[in-house]
Amino acid sequence: MEDDSLDVLRFRERLGLPGIVDVHTHFMPERVLRKVWAYFDSVGPLTGMEWPITYRHEEEQRLALIRSFGVLRFTSMLYPHKPGMARWLNGWAADFAARVPDCLHTATLFPEEGVEVYVKEAVESGARVFKSHLQVGAYDPNDPLLEPVWGLLAEAGVPVVMHCGSGPAPGRFTGPGPVGRLLARHPRLRLIVAHMGMPEYGEFLALARAYPEVRLDTTMAFTDFSEGFAPFPAAERGRLADLGDRILLGTDFPNIPYPYVHQLEALERLGLGDEWLRAVCYRNAEALFGPVV
Repeated sequence: MEDDSLDVLRFRERLGLPGIVDVHTHFMPERVLRKVWAYFDSVGPLTGMEWPITYRHEEEQRLALIRSFGVLRFTSMLYPHKPGMARWLNGWAADFAARVPDCLHTATLFPEEGVEVYVKEAVESGARVFKSHLQVGAYDPNDPLLEPVWGLLAEAGVPVVMHCGSGPAPGRFTGPGPVGRLLARHPRLRLIVAHMGMPEYGEFLALARAYPEVRLDTTMAFTDFSEGFAPFPAAERGRLADLGDRILLGTDFPNIPYPYVHQLEALERLGLGDEWLRAVCYRNAEALFGPVV
């Protein structure tokens, strides 16, 4: 693992970066994370492929590792798959952020009675980013129960990282259609499309062009692993450059089937230049979440 840290350090030194901001990392209650890992191990239907976990360690070791990579800010992306989970997960995430100050206070939601109440509570207690997982949660972002929540988050300016693309396996409500309808009603919602909207890259880039508050995170996109089943279209690279101020580094650490540095190398080999890389790996997140102190 020391070699991993050195490889990331060399990447940062080449770019003159003080560190990295990773907006898509997973820290969860241990029993929840173990179930997630077991799902990956079983080649569950939402993955459908072999998916070894590279950083399968206890929490303290995972924290030490991500810090050794020079990641100055990260998130505790967590999500419910059924009603009654989100409020409990939010309580855990608030405690985690309190004891791990370099983690952006993360929260989540689910279309259920009381969702507006606990989302408001999370925002008022300092949540900086929310996670919405349309694939795992199997819900429509246009569910009427969520309507006041999107308005609340748009008004508060709190970003939402949403897994809304149809990769690695489609869900009933994934794809650009449901998200497009959501944004038509809430154009100021700070939506961060996870995984670059994989595999509907072009459609989600078009939504980002249409809505100035829409961003995309790089999680697993462009890597050898993802290029094997959902290659990014070469014709869309121009849009990556044009929207360079609204693309944020995400990795899915620790649940990745390759070393952390591979995500960074995959971005570098796009050939979009050092300034683009500096923006994606640090400056864009700094502009969104404020300076790292």
